[in-house]
Amino acid sequence: MDKQQQERVKEYLLQVIALLESMNTSVGADTDSVWKYAGYKQYIRKYNQLVEVISRVVNIDAVVDVYNPDHIPDAMSTIAMQQKELFESVHANLSILKAYLESKLNLKSDEIANLTNFFQANLRKAIFRMPERETEIQDAIEQLLIGRGLAKGLDYDRETGRVKVSIKEVKPDFIFTRLGLALEVKLSKDKEKSREIVDEINADITAYGKKYPYILFVVYDLGSIRDETEFKQDLESIDGVSVIVVKH
Repeated sequence: MDKQQQERVKEYLLQVIALLESMNTSVGADTDSVWKYAGYKQYIRKYNQLVEVISRVVNIDAVVDVYNPDHIPDAMSTIAMQQKELFESVHANLSILKAYLESKLNLKSDEIANLTNFFQANLRKAIFRMPERETEIQDAIEQLLIGRGLAKGLDYDRETGRVKVSIKEVKPDFIFTRLGLALEVKLSKDKEKSREIVDEINADITAYGKKYPYILFVVYDLGSIRDETEFKQDLESIDGVSVIVVKH
């Protein structure tokens, strides 16, 4: 896409998100009513309009439906269960369309890059004393995430997202499900440990790569890594893998 197309797609993505949020709000405001899905036909009309204008700018390869309004009954001709089914169908199509537009714009990569730069710039300032354990680094990262406005269980999770490898399960320190990102923390105390970390990272890439397309390693260094470029270059040659070294 050229720059003009990208700007148009961004505008339509915002409209898709706005429509999704409107749907979520409409059913969340009246949770007890069985008729809370009665506005489904309005959402179908808006969804069709969005698909039409978006398809003029970019070819939609995603598996999404287009509704024929003439075949959609109005609210007075349907029961609550039918309204719910139609409403959820539109919601599912909008969610797929949203994910497709995000992938076309490569927004996930941009968000991951911003998050990586954020940790590189701020993690050292969040560590107030010489850390002895990786959990201290993890705690500082979580505080930074909270300060950035991210919510646990929604935007990220800690020590969940298990991945089965052979007969055992492993789990990253943090996961960002929407971004398809796993984050792993390493604490390098001495030269021997820095060499071990390289082996650990290679093993983690093999394990977490089965489930997560993006993996970020945050290596907190107490002075054992002299050449950061040499330390990172082979590891970052693997697609989706990023490594940052934060000096104490």
